[in-house]
Amino acid sequence: MCGIVGLHLKNPDLQPRCGELLTVMLEAMTTRGPDSAGIAVYADPAGSLAGSRGAGSPGTEPNMRYSLRSDAATDWDLLGKALAADTGSEVSMRRLAPDSAVLESPAAEAVLLAAVRRAAPEVTVAGYGRAMLLVKDVGAPADICARYGIAGWSGYQGCGHTRMATESAVTTAHSHPFAPSADLALVHNGSFSNYATVRGRLARAGVHCDTDNDSEVAARLVATRLAEGSSLDDALRTVLKEMDGFFTLLVTTRTQFAVVRDSFACKPAVIAETSDYVAMASEYQALARLPGVTGAEVFEPMPEEIYVWSR
Repeated sequence: MCGIVGLHLKNPDLQPRCGELLTVMLEAMTTRGPDSAGIAVYADPAGSLAGSRGAGSPGTEPNMRYSLRSDAATDWDLLGKALAADTGSEVSMRRLAPDSAVLESPAAEAVLLAAVRRAAPEVTVAGYGRAMLLVKDVGAPADICARYGIAGWSGYQGCGHTRMATESAVTTAHSHPFAPSADLALVHNGSFSNYATVRGRLARAGVHCDTDNDSEVAARLVATRLAEGSSLDDALRTVLKEMDGFFTLLVTTRTQFAVVRDSFACKPAVIAETSDYVAMASEYQALARLPGVTGAEVFEPMPEEIYVWSR
């Protein structure tokens, strides 16, 4: 069944509460997805998690941050030193939990990702970007949010997902969000019937999927179109054109927040918009505790219409 939540803040004064609000929303979707959950939060360098480094000198891009996870015992400090030696770049490693950490480095994206694979094949990169931090895990949403302290995170935008597996395995790797490129996250409620065909087509073009999850195929397709220079709107139109099934998608990038449903719109979705934020969820109960929601414009997104909000 699965549950989706998302929050795009227009009012900077709400940014310190971003994680808190997303936690409340995600926990409200527990009945739709008790197997596993995940959340991606976007923050400007000055508004990122306590202890993270800023962007450097004015006018420069912030360093890339990598959300790491391992099912094996990992000495995160030792791994950070190994990656610094391998890449020849400064590496900052911050432990989130025994099995999770955030790595920050000015090293080129491809260089750093290759170095992680060489130094620690058991470590996976759940997501990465200059603004996005992503965690996902198996278990109840409330437990996962508490484990990582999500309620204390600040940011300007985020998306989350609670999963009830129907076809693929219940593992962290199969959990959402899927984040195949920098600052891109996708959460999905529904199922795609032709994902194996699309996955094969992507494979022939050199695009590899890490899991057999149908949602990852949609995420890879969106990432491929964006890498080719398409807008987010056009990338989602490609999903509507090439992928069959029943779905509601929420896709976030560093600057955009987008929702789209299939032509039948059988998977539930509701949006609430105020002057302070845009919030989206699978059910209204996830929006009910947001500040000012009683005065919001509340509506269901129309079939095949792409809704995009930008910073």
